[in-house]
Amino acid sequence: MAVKKSELYSILWEACNKLRGGVEPSRYKDYVLVLLFFKYVSDRYKGKRFADFEVSEGASFDELVKACGKPDVGERVDIIIQKFLENNQLKGLLPDVSFNNPDELGKGKELVDKVSGLIKVFQNPAIDFKSNMASGDDIIGDAYEYFMMKFAQESGKSKGQFYTPSEVSRTIARLIGIGNIDVSVQRHYMLHDPAAGSGSLLIRAADEAPNRSDGNSIVDIYGQEKYTDTAGLAKMNFILHNKATGEIKAANTLSDPQYIDEFGELTKFDFIVMNPPFSDKDWTDGIKVSEDKFKRFDGYGAIPPEKNGDYAWFLHVLKALKPTGKAGIILPHGILFRGNAEETIRKAIIKKKWIKGIVSLPANLFYGTGIPACIILVDKENADKREGIFFIDASDGYKKDGNKNRLREQDIEKIVQTFNNRTEIKGYSRFVSFEEIEQNDGNLNVPRYIQKIDNSLPQSIESHLNGGIPKFDIDSLDKLWSVSPELKRKLFKVKDAEHDICELNVAPDATEEVIAEDQDIIKETNMELNVSFAKWQKIAQEKLLTINQDTAPKSLIRELGFAMLKSYAEAKILDNYDVYDVLLNYWNEKLQDDVYVIKSLGYEAGREIDYTYATKARKDAEGNEIKIENKNKIKSFDGALIPREILEKEYFNDELEDLANLTSQAESISAELNEMVEEQAGEDSLFAEVLNEKGDSVTKSNLINRINFIENQKVSDDATALEELLTIFDEDTDKTEKFVKTKSILEKYELRNKNGKLGKGKINAAIKLAKEEAELPAEYIEEYDLLIKYREKLNALDEVNQQLKEKMSELDAKVAEKYPTLTIDEIKHLLFDKKWMAKLQSDIKNDIDNVINDWASKVHTIASRYEKTLSEIEAETAKSEQAVKAALERMGYRW
Repeated sequence: MAVKKSELYSILWEACNKLRGGVEPSRYKDYVLVLLFFKYVSDRYKGKRFADFEVSEGASFDELVKACGKPDVGERVDIIIQKFLENNQLKGLLPDVSFNNPDELGKGKELVDKVSGLIKVFQNPAIDFKSNMASGDDIIGDAYEYFMMKFAQESGKSKGQFYTPSEVSRTIARLIGIGNIDVSVQRHYMLHDPAAGSGSLLIRAADEAPNRSDGNSIVDIYGQEKYTDTAGLAKMNFILHNKATGEIKAANTLSDPQYIDEFGELTKFDFIVMNPPFSDKDWTDGIKVSEDKFKRFDGYGAIPPEKNGDYAWFLHVLKALKPTGKAGIILPHGILFRGNAEETIRKAIIKKKWIKGIVSLPANLFYGTGIPACIILVDKENADKREGIFFIDASDGYKKDGNKNRLREQDIEKIVQTFNNRTEIKGYSRFVSFEEIEQNDGNLNVPRYIQKIDNSLPQSIESHLNGGIPKFDIDSLDKLWSVSPELKRKLFKVKDAEHDICELNVAPDATEEVIAEDQDIIKETNMELNVSFAKWQKIAQEKLLTINQDTAPKSLIRELGFAMLKSYAEAKILDNYDVYDVLLNYWNEKLQDDVYVIKSLGYEAGREIDYTYATKARKDAEGNEIKIENKNKIKSFDGALIPREILEKEYFNDELEDLANLTSQAESISAELNEMVEEQAGEDSLFAEVLNEKGDSVTKSNLINRINFIENQKVSDDATALEELLTIFDEDTDKTEKFVKTKSILEKYELRNKNGKLGKGKINAAIKLAKEEAELPAEYIEEYDLLIKYREKLNALDEVNQQLKEKMSELDAKVAEKYPTLTIDEIKHLLFDKKWMAKLQSDIKNDIDNVINDWASKVHTIASRYEKTLSEIEAETAKSEQAVKAALERMGYRW
């Protein structure tokens, strides 16, 4: 089975757990990512000639496995990895870690266990990259990105600067226009990041570029990063994203730029993306600004402030761009409006007309800082013909993720579509002419040009004082009335036309029902849930049921996303970007894993079953006890692609109904048993002798023992006489015979064998019969009857549970037999109709219900908050106050 992203994420995190306790959290990533990289390269290239990497004997992951458990495992691992790095000229380019470091990994057995345990994590069959040739690059690279994100989240402000959230990276990549390159032009394009960090921005931008006819990207990537270890992370990132030719150099870009042309000038790039350190206070280190040999700061009327490097980085980018170059730069909002030298530089840049757009982002997106930032989009091509700057205020579009904010998929797509199509949306986007910007003295602060729309419900002081519902409040729900104009007239009527005051037509508590039953609402709900969805589903069916090894998953979801936006463009309840978000969330959660599996293994993977086995203990080569899978004992199983729940509903409804009936019976009996115990709560409970230590349930052993005890208290003259007979049976035959003759009550029992002599077995049988017919003492009768009734129900429950267990076992067998027999058409039907589409349609329905419920809540709020005037509330308060005072006076209080 191909690697699933979700599994790889959890495995990486498990690897971190092996390091906790000794290794600093900031170092987890170095150890784990080096092993991830080494495992990936070993699986991909071992034994291949003329491959991108040489994986020779003695320098592969297999050698690490052999070293596990050895006393010198740390030293062995270092030697193996160093040999690989030397063979591939990678020495010094990857994070500097030693698996023989006692300061971080402990000494002796602790180090051996920690390093061996870490290697064993990567032995997990779920991350066998050998079987992932066709589809694994994106998944593995994205898992790397996920891990970097988790590290940045846990590291806090001081350690997160090297990582740009992937959502922001993807947004910039699509905004700079790199996807519009004309592939017919026979040249390489150059993409650069002067503050590359771990390389995520470069990779996302390169992913957007088209490929040449030979399948290789049309862009070459070049990065520069100040810190050597972070540059090493970027190099690994390139490789894991199948961009091994990407170049990364370690040096300070502002003081020592590494990309210089043959004339000693800065290399000029076609595209630049950058997320530099915000407000860099040390940007002048190593630079004599007035003598900068690259003249990056000349011609702008001022030098960037010594203690704030935002414009220093900005001007470096402008100098390093070709005359037709394009760039996307993340900078703090302050660069848009700060004064003094920065104002002078900003006005000079505006005059050049190089800024094409500005996107204001939400606050608290980045791991190194909580301040809000913006994306500056630069395009030198045809700048002289540009008439203004396109502004987008996307600051309200995000979701909470722990203590940070994150762009949602719908936020990314809305920014991109709005910018690329130059769509002006009130309160969100606007094209602003250079003339208007000049009138504002070069201030580019986004709120100056885009005023936010207040979607909160208005309040009317006058209506609070005098009563009635302002028409303005009602009109604030214009989206609801656009769906059903008639609903507005159903709910409200005019009370005072002169002052635009209305009143409710129905009781406040009836508003939700009126909205839910409105025919226009029902009609629009059906349109969006069924008609619009069916239109998109037709396109999705063609795409998702023809996946093969040539399918590009990222292009596939892009096409499906665009189709979803188009299908819901006219929706009135849901915003089409909300529906887009439903699709992309499901893609990230599950659908993309399925697509990658099908791309790698075909739809036949729908026949595969994933088993969960019990574990058993065994000794390893060193004599240590370890847990391994016991493949003779299956704990549970599920379909690798098709959940068994879907398979069961499709083919085994009768069996499911039987199980449901038995489950219902079991639950009903259990409820009756619990009710019996609850009814006997208290000190005089008849269950007092059979309850567990907590006193909240009956234990079976206590129940049996108590019933036996009570039965032994039964009183019977017959039983007493028979027991006395049994006692003297072995003493004297004559005495026994004489005893029988004197006890006439024994005549009704058959006590003699066929030979006419008294028999011990016969006497015992008679004792049992006599006791059965004996009577209980009065004080035990009620308790005994209750316990017998409880036991009968408990036995009935045991019988039902046994039937349930047998039926479940039978169903397990049928399901396991069914999976391998599924036809391709059946697999496609189950995947598409029963899994993918059912989930998406269910999520869309939930979103529609949430919107309608929110409307109903707002209508109820509007209707009820003006129900009583201030004077009426004051009168009620005064009346209540008098009532309280009177009550207190009756109790003797005075004041």
